[in-house]
Amino acid sequence: MKKRIAVLGCGRIGAAIARDLAGDNDLEVCVFDASEKNLASVRASATVRTEIADLADIPALSAKLTPFDAVAGALPSRLGFDALKAIAGLGKPCADISFMIEDPRQLDDLARASGATIVYDCGVAPGLANICIGRSHAELDALDDVVYYVGGLPWRRQWPFDYKAPFAPSDVIEEYTRPARMIENGATVVKPALTEPELLDFPQVGTLEGFNTDGLRSLLDTIPARNMREKTLRYPGHCALMRAFRETGLFDTSPMRVGDADIRPIDMTSKILADMWLLEADEPEFTVLRVIVEGTREGRRERHTYDLFDERDAATGMSSMARTTAFPCTIVARMLAQGQLRAPGVHPPEWIGGQSQAYETLIEGLRRRNVHVARTQTEL
Repeated sequence: MKKRIAVLGCGRIGAAIARDLAGDNDLEVCVFDASEKNLASVRASATVRTEIADLADIPALSAKLTPFDAVAGALPSRLGFDALKAIAGLGKPCADISFMIEDPRQLDDLARASGATIVYDCGVAPGLANICIGRSHAELDALDDVVYYVGGLPWRRQWPFDYKAPFAPSDVIEEYTRPARMIENGATVVKPALTEPELLDFPQVGTLEGFNTDGLRSLLDTIPARNMREKTLRYPGHCALMRAFRETGLFDTSPMRVGDADIRPIDMTSKILADMWLLEADEPEFTVLRVIVEGTREGRRERHTYDLFDERDAATGMSSMARTTAFPCTIVARMLAQGQLRAPGVHPPEWIGGQSQAYETLIEGLRRRNVHVARTQTEL
């Protein structure tokens, strides 16, 4: 009997999740979204059921999810937590990429009581990066230094920003203004975003620049390491420009009086950048991820390096950011629906990396979708 999976949200990533799941003959897929335009787009390219739904109406959503065997969540972050709470209460297994501000582990007791197995942050970073770190943590006796670098960029550099994104500018600006938490000498420290820039070379694209951002999330308390940080990658020069914007006050959220109007500088900046940072649907772009874990095993020091480089799929038109974010979620959702992952509670993605079979299933699933994670291991 086919398993039934509900996909919540039909934006770029939700649509990519639905299309991928629909390719499995053992699954029946239904996509819920408030936009008929979004649903019509996914119907045109995949054999799925669709249903208009107000995904903020939690009682109605709970009723709709009752017949399903599993859920894949791809909602805006503001809706993610309440939806996940409903899913946990229903006892449904779920893979989620809503990247909510709240800590989903608040729902762990509810999920355990109902028997729901929930894995959140199932994207690329957070997501795949955590899974790689979790695998090394399971293999090594102790972790000394952990760092991961990640970025999605257009192939064509265009002055003055050398940057475009499929996200709203306000979401990107949040990365540049939120203080970055990291681990140094075993303690959590906080530094401003856009600090400690460093240059790294990647064989496919040349030199990129990494700088501190607040991307560790659950890793801050699930993986014991002496030092750990996350850095966002951009073309060299972008970081300094964004620091100038921030220090000038262009990212401020407090209103200021301009003539007869009160204006928040961040709203004005986001409006200006909306077109300049817009990544066109067919624009060539790439995603790069590098995870480096150094630690000890049986008294010997080792370095594990995981490298991913992915480009827009010209055949399907699916962007690299959609591919690398959606596919980890769909692979985990399949494992949950088929009962291959069953541990009631709310789990961060590094939990997947801690299980060798689940890790191998995910990496092989990515490989079949032409998303490749190259791992190297060296003694230090």
